[in-house]
Amino acid sequence: MTGWRGEDLEKIGSSDELQIASIGPDGALRKPTTIWVVRLGDDLFVRSVNGRAAAWFRGTQMHHEGRISAGGVTRDVTFVDAKGDLDDRIDDAYRTEYRRYSPGIAGGVLTPQARSATIRLIPRPTTS
Repeated sequence: MTGWRGEDLEKIGSSDELQIASIGPDGALRKPTTIWVVRLGDDLFVRSVNGRAAAWFRGTQMHHEGRISAGGVTRDVTFVDAKGDLDDRIDDAYRTEYRRYSPGIAGGVLTPQARSATIRLIPRPTTS
């Protein structure tokens, strides 16, 4: 499995928002949703404020593939549920990245509901 290229990782990881679109039942990309993204080392993570019941999150669980766009980078990705042992570190990354927002806003990604809906974004190989 390939990882993120340094330049892509930097651009996406330093972006405030990310557009995420999963593949629907018909094999086409769904309408993108805007969400927050954080970088933890060489990995990128997203969370659903509304937990596993959110429509966009449920879409990622169907085919586990889709497309993201942020920081001028668009990549096809695989969606992998993040392991719970990273929750505290991902929380810290969200707190650091979005500290300029009020706790009422930024705290939405730190709830048990949001933590249960944490996804690691893995880039899929590009075809030439």
